[in-house]
Parts: sequence; structure tokens; C-alpha cells
Amino acid sequence: MKLALEDGTEFVGESFGAHSAVAGEVVFNTGMMGYPEALTDPSYAGQILVTTYPLVGNYGVPATEPHGASRLQSGRVQVQALVVQHLSRHHSHHLARQSLAEWLEHEGVPIVSGVDTRAITQRLRESGTMRGWVFPTGMTLADAQAQAQTIDMRTEVFTRVSPTEATRHGAGELNIVLVDVGAKDGILDCLVERGTRVHRVPWHQDIEAAAHAADGVLIGNGPGDPQDLEALAARLRNLISSYSGPIFGVCLGHQLLARAAGFDTYKLRYGHRGCNQPVQDISSGRCYVTSQNHGYAVDHSRPPRDWEPWFVNLNDGTNEGIRLRNRPVFSVQFHPEARPGPQDTEFLFDDFLRLAGSLRRAGRS
Repeated sequence: MKLALEDGTEFVGESFGAHSAVAGEVVFNTGMMGYPEALTDPSYAGQILVTTYPLVGNYGVPATEPHGASRLQSGRVQVQALVVQHLSRHHSHHLARQSLAEWLEHEGVPIVSGVDTRAITQRLRESGTMRGWVFPTGMTLADAQAQAQTIDMRTEVFTRVSPTEATRHGAGELNIVLVDVGAKDGILDCLVERGTRVHRVPWHQDIEAAAHAADGVLIGNGPGDPQDLEALAARLRNLISSYSGPIFGVCLGHQLLARAAGFDTYKLRYGHRGCNQPVQDISSGRCYVTSQNHGYAVDHSRPPRDWEPWFVNLNDGTNEGIRLRNRPVFSVQFHPEARPGPQDTEFLFDDFLRLAGSLRRAGRS
């Protein structure tokens, strides 16, 4: 199999998984583990994933049923293709049910193995994220470009990764609305594990009606450019002004909440994808290691009235969180649920639910 980048660079390796041609944005992940979670993260929809860690597949793949013990992040593999330096042909783990190659072959996702992924990463860091194609070595690039399976990031992604109908999960006193633009199941799990009832609502449905019957609203992660969801940002703007309960945004949810508040967003050169992103709470000075997966960021250089930056990335100074000074409305760019990665910031779910509970007890209508 080959990986061809739009700058003309080609990398030739061994073929595993599906033997097909695909196209997508080429991105890299710096995590040393967690490939089952990353591959099923809806934020990777439409992308070709390159792993910087050289050995992938050594612990196989656990049971793939959604919401099972494996904690996979959706019911399917979301990436277009996987590019690794060394794919382990033998796996060992007591929860493993199949190899990585077997899993991706069944899912129709190609793997390119035996290439210098750190050289690819270096090129992406120097030139920025770019489009690429994965295709069999016997095929020309022109044929691959004509035949490659691709995704329109502005339309198809949101219909593919977001559910078509609202669903309910868990049991408990608090009722939380999860606005789903491609939310990881790990976010849902973190809410249900804390004894809440979760109303998971597709982003294109009436989230305002659902919110006013709930104790809090969480806007989940998802793929793509937040500017392509201006209609949702406008509805969130109305929600901020009319809803008195806590609103919490995560990843794409952070960017959408920011745009609703009046912040601008922009595309990062190569994004933040991995389990080792350091962030700092601006008010306390405390630092946390976080899991992240995003290609866009919020511009906090001129915050709107009553809004303030909350967290900042210690690698590049980009925004990692915002909050409204006088109301319980806040969001973070990183993933508090991890899945995979450090759970340093999972306390944010506790804070969110504590606010929801206190407002409920105060008799919020």
C-alpha cells in the first residue's frame, strides 16, 4: 500500500486491513496507547491517522460492542485509514478478541505498515496538515484520486457520526442533555457512571426544548470545522440567553459554545492529537496533562464581554477553555473523560453535575 501526500511525497509500505483506495486529511497522534479508542473516536471521521509511536497492535482489540467493557468510543471505526511504522502480527491481552489487522479488515479500513511515520509527522509539522490518499501499490495516484472513497466534511460527517434519533441512558435524579455532534461514548459513560439520566439528542433536533426540561446541558465533541455548524452555534446563542442551568462544552462543543458567545475560531497548523497535552488553569496556575483530538482552536485574544479564557495550552499558548463570569456556562478544548489518556481533569464532570444539582435544589424552573 502507498500513502501519497498532496505535496507529492509518497511512502510505500505493507498492506493490512482492507485493500482499497481512500482519501482524507492526514493527521498524526502522539499517544503511546489507546488505538481502539482513537480509531472509534468520531472526531477522526474523514481522516487518515498516522501514529508516531512505532509499535501498534500489540494488545489486539477487545470486544467491539458499543457500551461494552471495551469502552470503544462509537459503534464503528471512524478513520479512513491507519498508517503505522510497525504493525504487530501477534497480540497478547486477556481482553483481546481479535488482531488489529483482522478488525480493520472487517471494518473495511486499510492499514499501511512499514513506513517511517516520524518522517511523515515531521513533514506535517513543517508544512501543516494536508490531504492524502492511501491506495494499493499497483494503482496510479491518478486512478486512486478518481476511485478513492472520500467524505464531504461539511455534510456527510455530521449525518454519519451523529445519531438520527434521541436516546435515553442511565437512571438517577439529575437529567442531563447531551448534544451529540459525534460525541464519544466515553462522555456518556462519565455521566451515567455518576448516576445521571442522559438524554442524548442529535445536534439537528430541538435542543432548546430538551434543555428546558433538563438540569444541565453538555455539548459533546465531533469532527470538522465549527464554522460549518453556524446554525447550531446560533441555537446555542439563544440557549445561553434563555437557559439558567449549567452548560458545558467539550472539544467541538467548546468551539461551538465559543462561536455562540462571539469568539472566533481558526484552523491549527497540525492540530493537537494525543494523550500528553499539558494545559494550565489560568486562575489557579495549576497544570494538567490532557487527552486531545482537534484541528481547530478558539481565538481568545479579544474575549467578548463577560467571558474570559480559562485554560491555556502550555506547548503553544492556544486556548483550552473559556467561561462566562456571571453564569455557569463554560467549556474546555481537551477531553476530561480521556478514553484514552490521563483522567486528571475528570473532576470537571463532577463540578458540572454539582452545579446542576445545586440549581435543581434551589428550585430552578
